[in-house]
Amino acid sequence: MGSNGANLIAYAALTALLMLVAGGSQAAPMECHFDSRAQCGFEGRNYTMGETWMDNACMQCTCLHPMGVGCCETVHRPVDFPAGCEVRVEAVTCKVSLVQAADPRLPCIPGENHLLDPSHGALKLGE
Repeated sequence: MGSNGANLIAYAALTALLMLVAGGSQAAPMECHFDSRAQCGFEGRNYTMGETWMDNACMQCTCLHPMGVGCCETVHRPVDFPAGCEVRVEAVTCKVSLVQAADPRLPCIPGENHLLDPSHGALKLGE
């Protein structure tokens, strides 16, 4: 197969990956990245065209050999939360939690004393 055929296959695979991750959800857009110089390997294992793996940053990667590697976020992060809170993602489990910025050991629980600040953490599309 010529380079045009390989380019077409890689483009189709990346498009399918992006559509799968986007999934039409109403959450914040998840980011995808493509690296044309990346090798299809992670933690000592090599992957072939179309195989996927999860990296340590909760990114699902797909081998698009010989074109590179495409990776997309797998975690939906909240975008509207109290100003004194922040989002934490556990590297191994990819579990998302909302914690207090002043003391990340404590969960952030919105309630009577936690008014939402509409500008904090809000997703601002089209600005």
